[in-house]
Amino acid sequence: MSLARRSGGLWLADALVFAALIVWALGALRLPEFVLPGPAAVARRLLALFTDPGFLYHTVASTLRVLLSVVLALVIGTSLALLQRVVPALDWVIRGGVQPFLNSFPSIGWAILAAIWFTPGHGSIIFVQVAILIPFCMINVGEGLRQIDREALEMAASFTRRRARIAVLVGLPLLMPYLLGALRISYGVAWKISLVAELLGSTSGLGYLMLRAQGSADMTTVIAACFAIVALFVAGERLLLDPLARRFAPR
Repeated sequence: MSLARRSGGLWLADALVFAALIVWALGALRLPEFVLPGPAAVARRLLALFTDPGFLYHTVASTLRVLLSVVLALVIGTSLALLQRVVPALDWVIRGGVQPFLNSFPSIGWAILAAIWFTPGHGSIIFVQVAILIPFCMINVGEGLRQIDREALEMAASFTRRRARIAVLVGLPLLMPYLLGALRISYGVAWKISLVAELLGSTSGLGYLMLRAQGSADMTTVIAACFAIVALFVAGERLLLDPLARRFAPR
């Protein structure tokens, strides 16, 4: 019964996608291409974003910046959360000052500051993305540290006095679901903010490509770039995040 229900859900999803494409194609017939290009034209440009060297450069640039920003934000956010836990005197500084500041500072503010402070390029984009992603990692990992079972740590301490061994063999597995949660959230948010950062301070990437396409009324490239981001996000989840989640799932 569950298999039949799942098959019915897949058929319904496919039908909705097909219906949306039909409506899109019919709408494109009535409107000029600079307003709404057809699905076929967008599909060709989407393919070019992953095959044509001129477009592929921008796709790879955005992807590498997102991946590097997520890793840096996870390392910095986890370090701040651990520092807050290891040095209680810094708790009020990090949780009462640093975290609220980073969590509430507007994303567009970071982008504008980066455009003023740095020359357009990879460094300014990564700065914006890391600054915005750090609080997501801090909050998630900090909550994980608060939820760690102290009895499990005390039991581990009865077998060894080496804190590093306890942290790696006991603490890290208990914290892993929160690390993966921070990684998944950061990866999704990074793709959203990458466009804003690239619009204001970059000479490469999908955001820059969209800005250039807007100036020439190339709506085909704008829509194709949006679909490219969706495809890259889904690929990252399926090929990286989901395998990591299965690898470290509780048994």
